[in-house]
Amino acid sequence: MAASKAASKYIEGSTGPWEIVIGMEVHAQVSSNAKLFSGASAEFGAEPNAHVSFVDAAMPGMLPVINRFCVEQAVRTGLGLKAKINLESVFDRKNYFYPDQPSGYQISQYKYPVVGEGEVMLDLAGGETVRVGIERLHLEQDAGKSLHDQSADYSFVDLNRAGVALMEIVTRPDMRSADEAAAFLRKLRAIVRYLGTCDGNMDEGSMRADVNVSVRRPGEGLGTRCEIKNVNSMRFVSHAVEFEARRQIDILEAGGTIRQETRQFDSRAGETRSMRSKEDAHDYRYFPDPDLLPLVLDQAWVTEIERSLPELPDAKKDRFMRDYGLSPYDAGVIVAERELADYFEALAADVEPKAAANWLNNEVLGRLNRDGRTIADSPVDAGANNRILKMMAAGTISGKIAKDVLDIIWSDGGDPEEIVKARGLTQVTDTSAIEKAVEAVIAANPAKVEEVKAKPKLAGWFVGQVMKATGGKANPQAVNAILKTRLGIPEEG
Repeated sequence: MAASKAASKYIEGSTGPWEIVIGMEVHAQVSSNAKLFSGASAEFGAEPNAHVSFVDAAMPGMLPVINRFCVEQAVRTGLGLKAKINLESVFDRKNYFYPDQPSGYQISQYKYPVVGEGEVMLDLAGGETVRVGIERLHLEQDAGKSLHDQSADYSFVDLNRAGVALMEIVTRPDMRSADEAAAFLRKLRAIVRYLGTCDGNMDEGSMRADVNVSVRRPGEGLGTRCEIKNVNSMRFVSHAVEFEARRQIDILEAGGTIRQETRQFDSRAGETRSMRSKEDAHDYRYFPDPDLLPLVLDQAWVTEIERSLPELPDAKKDRFMRDYGLSPYDAGVIVAERELADYFEALAADVEPKAAANWLNNEVLGRLNRDGRTIADSPVDAGANNRILKMMAAGTISGKIAKDVLDIIWSDGGDPEEIVKARGLTQVTDTSAIEKAVEAVIAANPAKVEEVKAKPKLAGWFVGQVMKATGGKANPQAVNAILKTRLGIPEEG
């Protein structure tokens, strides 16, 4: 089994199999009202240059002051990644020029980051589990944004984002497929959202990934990597990895060599394109920032943060499997978002857990996907769905009527019990009434009666007709039993 799984991750070239090696550097914007070294607002969506302090604009004589809350958020994230928290860390200047970086350098961390080694566990299709090592997490400030489409003659600079706190989370080169890379980003996003340290809104740029891709022959050392910058969705990560791996394989099989470079992913064309040669650490001339003292944390403070951590996705998944009896797949789907997991627990109160999971996955999420909504803005809350399930379990309404009631509340609102009562939707359990409906359907379809006697499995057609005739209110079990007796179909088993 293990060998076949490993083999399936290889890409076949014209000269034999190749293995993809993937590492990632994820930039996650810290959920904080203020920036990392100034009191300016970090809110997204303001008018250009509305959230800029003298520090962000690098005015002469302005000194950075560390935001304690941003440090706390980084520590929380590190603890959520099961990582080592470094009680002493250092801020460095990373020197490079961009027009949207007024100081000419970025305040970051290099040799001594605030968070050290950790791990993220990925649950993949088929029950496979993959460990992705976290090398480090460091704090740094974001740059501004250059705008080139506002004028034919000028470029403009918006410094609202300059100085916003980022956590750069760097992995080991432990991923071996595009699916694993997308799964890692999805899992990391879930963790930081559970922790409340990053909102994970990739559309707004608050989480983006630099993806390092190389290829090698199975069993050989690491190849030359190329970095794909600022990929902002799981789907784009998957597509970028697949294209880049194939591009490198084609070059190597043609006798060429891979240049270490930085590339960008064109989502419309589905391909990566060269941006510049890849810089090494010495190109940035790192040195400790002279305006910032080393960051020294108290172990008691770190312990206090650790005690405040919420139940994270892996622990919640294990609990849902243990306490609710959910399958690994169902539990994995439900815990992927904290809001979804909370919704499920409210939905499953005093009802059969598997029925609650099926109802959530098929009925609630199905409608949300159809309408382009998330669980956070579902028009029907967990409590109303819980009461629908309880009425269905008690035999008050049938499964079809339960879906109809959900549709009514979804579009018009209302109370489940009152809707059932006011519209006369209570399930028909009176056998005499069901018998009349069965007789009517049989009398109207003599040819089908002969067919079902020859092929008993066709009895389901009659069940459907009776349910239709009763507006879905007949008890399905009673319909089945009466039909089998009336049509002379023997009981199974």
